Amino acid sequence: MSAQTKLVQLGQAREVEADQRALDLNIVKRLFAYTQPYARKRNGLIVMVLLRALQFPALGWTTAAVLSGPVAARDADGTLLGALGLTALVLSTVLVFHFRVLWALELGEAVIHDLRRAMLAHLLAQPLGFFHRQRVGSLISRLTSDLEAVRVGVKDVAFVGTVQLGSMIGAALIMLYYDTLLFIVLCGLVPILAAIIRHFRGRMLEAYRASQESFSRVTAAVAESIGGIRVIQSHARGAVNSAAFREQIHEHADTNIIAARRAGVFLPLFDLNGQLFLALLLVIGGYRVLHGSMELEALLQFFFLSSYVFNPISVLGTQYNQALTAMAGAERVFALLDMQPSWSDPPDAKPIGPIVGRVELRNVSFGYDPARPVLHEIALHVEPGQSVALVGKTSSGKTTLLSLIAKFYLASKGSVLIDGHDVRTLRSGSLRSQFGTVLQNNFLFSGSVLDNVRLGRPEASEREIIAAAEALGVRDLIEALPDGWHTRVGERGAGLSLGQRQIVCFTRAMLADPRLVLLDEATSAVDAVAERRLQAALERLLVGRTSFIVAHRLSTIRKADVVLVLEAGRIVERGDHASLLARDGAYRRLYREFVSAPPSLN
Repeated sequence: MSAQTKLVQLGQAREVEADQRALDLNIVKRLFAYTQPYARKRNGLIVMVLLRALQFPALGWTTAAVLSGPVAARDADGTLLGALGLTALVLSTVLVFHFRVLWALELGEAVIHDLRRAMLAHLLAQPLGFFHRQRVGSLISRLTSDLEAVRVGVKDVAFVGTVQLGSMIGAALIMLYYDTLLFIVLCGLVPILAAIIRHFRGRMLEAYRASQESFSRVTAAVAESIGGIRVIQSHARGAVNSAAFREQIHEHADTNIIAARRAGVFLPLFDLNGQLFLALLLVIGGYRVLHGSMELEALLQFFFLSSYVFNPISVLGTQYNQALTAMAGAERVFALLDMQPSWSDPPDAKPIGPIVGRVELRNVSFGYDPARPVLHEIALHVEPGQSVALVGKTSSGKTTLLSLIAKFYLASKGSVLIDGHDVRTLRSGSLRSQFGTVLQNNFLFSGSVLDNVRLGRPEASEREIIAAAEALGVRDLIEALPDGWHTRVGERGAGLSLGQRQIVCFTRAMLADPRLVLLDEATSAVDAVAERRLQAALERLLVGRTSFIVAHRLSTIRKADVVLVLEAGRIVERGDHASLLARDGAYRRLYREFVSAPPSLN
């Protein structure tokens, strides 16, 4: 593993750990709060847990009582009654166990369902900048493996642990009732158990937390490799990526082995205490029974009840390990839920009615990193129905300007106004619902072409969708697909060419009938024939609508009412195509580059 890779992973681990909180009851309280909507089932489950905790020591007590009573006295009737009573108790444990398991599974599923829904809603409420800072694999890991760890904690650890602990306490109280001396011997082993727990607690938590974080990095690497498969194959980097991934999974395996080794020492030490007690019980109890200082009934009770004291210890050890995993997962889940958006609509934000399309930017500055501004003092006033072309070299700030108008980001300085309203005071949803946005690399969801177009207006009928395609002049292109409107689209638009995806997105924008249109190099991947057909449709789409167009095609730029030339985040020139071309400035230099470029660009 390279030093750079180690530094990156160390930084990621520190970042994750910084988002986590120390283990305390607050985590348990927050999880418990998610059971409140299911209080009736939760309370019934608690009753089942308590009954089962009492049933275990009752089984041991009944067995010992029958053996030391009617069986020792050779009382056939008493033995039969004792056997029937024990059978009834066993059957009751089966019934209680059924509902204990069923309700625990249902409650765990309900809590995880609500947590997953809350997490996704929280993610969707985050501004766009959040997703640029976070690794996709890490977010997926929190929604999957971390929540699964919490599920185990809710349905198993909380209730299995309570049953086992309750049975231990019940058995211990009965043993105390029968013989104080032997109970003191039992209590003498408690400090040993406490010392073992104290010693391994921190080390086990550290190991399970490292395992969770390592798995998050593995998930991120898988997501990154799948997302970038075209680049990997184009540059023949399969072997390189495989080697890097092997290092990550080896690291993940190492963390799991460390955790397993610590558990492998932890659990046998617990089991050793139970075996040690049985040996002491045989020596001390047997000696006292032989010398008449202890009843045989008491010794039998200790022998039968001791299994309900020490057998749960190994179970509790396993549950303890799972609890560590669940707590580490819960820490990461709640750390995500506790991440406050860098900005959100204020509580008094108002919905905006139908907009006219007047856009104004008042001395707007912005930087993704506040220390490195991308836009500087942008001043702009666009009347309804005007089309604005944004031109400039890469990283000049064109796409960033569109993002500010769409309220994907908030200006660091200055104001963006729509119809005279500062976008900060408006509800984002009501504003964006009146925008039509088409990007260079548009996203399509899994489903049919019809489903993806309908996203522009979910209530639209199929006839209205077809009419939008006709207005755009692309109906025949869509119906020429293998299954026409019902052609299935794979993840991220797989199965369609880039040009076909953009045609679908243009149709979606047409269907939405927006008042303000944002086009970011929207026709750059469409061939010349399709582009000519789309251009006429776009002209009809843009009539009476305000539009901002990032374009490299001269056919689009020439017809714009206003052309803005950006350089290093500043508007250096503005005017129409003819007036700017007449100057010997930045636009004219860009124009020379356009006309000297391949025909497909102009």
